[in-house]
Amino acid sequence: MKLAREGIPVTWELYSGFRSNQSFWDQYPSSGAVFLKADGSAYELGDTWIQADLAATLELIQDQGRDGFYKGKNAKMLADFMRANGGIITEEDLEKYEAVEREPVRGTYRGYEIVSMPPPSSGGVVIIEMLNILEGYDLASYGHNSAQYLHLLTESMRRSYADRAEYLGDPDFNESMPLDRLMDKDYAATLRASIDMDKASVSDENEYAGIYESEETTHYSVVDKDGNMVSVTYTLENGYGSRIVAEGAGYLLNNEMGDFNAVPGVTNRNGQIGTTPNLIEPEKRMLSSMSPTIVARDGKPVFAVGSPGGRTIINTTAQAILNLIDFDMNIAESVEAPRIHHQWLPDVTSFEGLGFSDDTLRLYEEKGHQVRARGEQGSVMGVYHDRDSDLFLGAADSRAGDGAVVGY
Repeated sequence: MKLAREGIPVTWELYSGFRSNQSFWDQYPSSGAVFLKADGSAYELGDTWIQADLAATLELIQDQGRDGFYKGKNAKMLADFMRANGGIITEEDLEKYEAVEREPVRGTYRGYEIVSMPPPSSGGVVIIEMLNILEGYDLASYGHNSAQYLHLLTESMRRSYADRAEYLGDPDFNESMPLDRLMDKDYAATLRASIDMDKASVSDENEYAGIYESEETTHYSVVDKDGNMVSVTYTLENGYGSRIVAEGAGYLLNNEMGDFNAVPGVTNRNGQIGTTPNLIEPEKRMLSSMSPTIVARDGKPVFAVGSPGGRTIINTTAQAILNLIDFDMNIAESVEAPRIHHQWLPDVTSFEGLGFSDDTLRLYEEKGHQVRARGEQGSVMGVYHDRDSDLFLGAADSRAGDGAVVGY
């Protein structure tokens, strides 16, 4: 509330985001009232950005808890705004909504405990499945980001993302999700047995695929003086969500509905998916890829990581974990190391542009993989507790414009 009421400086990241969305601020007066100055001009670098309406909404939540948002003044403002602009959310919808607290999923990897986000996020299940597959290989002997390591990493991604598409969705609507099997070591062994060490598998578009998922998300990790850790990922879907601010309330509306499967039964090589677990239904929560993860040893947290990046979040987080455990990197090295992404379909591996040698790419492609270059993938935020020295370490990915490590 203090930051919203008294204001924060407009950084280059905010300045760029405001400018790139100028057409939306002009289109939606309620958004322009927040992201433009009172006279309608654009904020400049270094200006103070004050969000008085947001501060008032936060104060309602502070004073009234859940009901400060889902009932009363805010609920009426939001429902009135929806009604005036062709939306369908009502005060009754808001009053019925309940946040659900779920048990995290848990796995193990080389003596470490992996604790991560459960469905309706796919992140934790897929990370644990991938790590179970890779645990059967001496990854360190291949060398970090060698062609052989990247081949095995890709094949584990391919199989785990296929299972993601077939099985995962809102647990309240998919009671028979085989989570225990997907995270089982024996099941991973059967998948591992199907991997050819020298040849890429083929992704079949007649089976499963992956829909587009925006890469604009936020993650932060926290450790306190006693070694307790929190790993938090949250999202509006696209950058600035729908770009529409609820009038008088000060917050952006999301556009998460795009994370549901669009057309029942229609799955194609372009990435559209029509499998049943994530089809849209009333009161159903959409499948996400958020993967806030805590890695523990002997029952105590060692490090916490996570990342934005839409569908790439899972692979970005998994690679940070592998960097720390298999390749003995420190938290900063694990966060900065170049990354790849494969998600079953489309059947192509994206590589961060400058992070891999031509020789590595050539050897990788010779195994039958298709490759494309991409820009930055994700932005990992991690904290690490070195229990031997009792040092607390943090790393903010340089890929994140306003990322930072801060101690209090």
